[in-house]
Amino acid sequence: MQTATARVGSNIAFIKYWGVSNAALNIPLNNSISMTLADAYTTTTVAWNPAGSQREDVITLDGRRVDGNAAARLVRHLDLLRELAGVDWRATVESANNFPMAAGIASSASGFAALTVAGSAALGLDLSPTRLSALARRGSGSASRSLFGGFVEWQQGHDDATSIAYQLFPEEHWALRDIVAVVSKAEKRVSSAGGHQLAATSPLNAGRVAGLPQALAEVRAAIATRDLARLGPVIEQDALAMHGVMMTSTPSLLYWEPGSLEIMHAVRRWREEEGIPVYFTIDAGPNIHLICEAADAPAVEAQLHALSCVEDIIVSRPGSGPELTVA
Repeated sequence: MQTATARVGSNIAFIKYWGVSNAALNIPLNNSISMTLADAYTTTTVAWNPAGSQREDVITLDGRRVDGNAAARLVRHLDLLRELAGVDWRATVESANNFPMAAGIASSASGFAALTVAGSAALGLDLSPTRLSALARRGSGSASRSLFGGFVEWQQGHDDATSIAYQLFPEEHWALRDIVAVVSKAEKRVSSAGGHQLAATSPLNAGRVAGLPQALAEVRAAIATRDLARLGPVIEQDALAMHGVMMTSTPSLLYWEPGSLEIMHAVRRWREEEGIPVYFTIDAGPNIHLICEAADAPAVEAQLHALSCVEDIIVSRPGSGPELTVA
């Protein structure tokens, strides 16, 4: 058996990716910018069996066998690695998240990034981070960003070679915190992959995409100057715009729960009445990501603990790129 283990952080997008121009290659409609997370990660071990005695890929996630459409999606990704290495070996994949899956914390991002890094390393493929980013994108678009630490931009591009991510600033550039207020640990009924196919059906989608170049420029400048007061309003607006697209697509996607709205209102109240500089963003799910500086994180956590709708709190720092161990 040829084995490797990768631990890869999830990421939280400040400017979101929603909708694709090429579904087969996961080419997005726009650039996106994210922060890689140190404390919300996936650990994946891939063992390839060159002996030919294994007839199918065996994949487990958090101790449970993966089957159905989820397994088929992962097998397709393993097929990409097999094709690249010129082998027909089957794999045993064991993966685990340290955070709730499929509830608006980017488990597919860290999951496919970890599968790409571990799977290619176990095959002996010596691939650059940029090449790994392009490969990871094929499994999950946001996975392309988790191949780099710190603050990352995924370039829209127009084909497999040009739709890649790169680091804007390393993790030590800015001591931000992503505090995730978990209001539901249930798996969402419509995956992000399914939702991307619906974006074009929303009458709001074209307007959102048209305004993104200015938003991207604002976020780059805010990160460069460590200006949370500049960053925060832009990331809140983009999150709400993305969910507006989701809600007005056909069929409509409504990921929020009552607790989601309660926290959004609370964040604005804490800013205006308590003077706590904290802003929210939301991925495709009900859970709310609160972005603040490290010095304000204890105050934000204390406020969240007082809300009955919050089931759990996950605090993460900016993280580094993948950690790899080859057996």
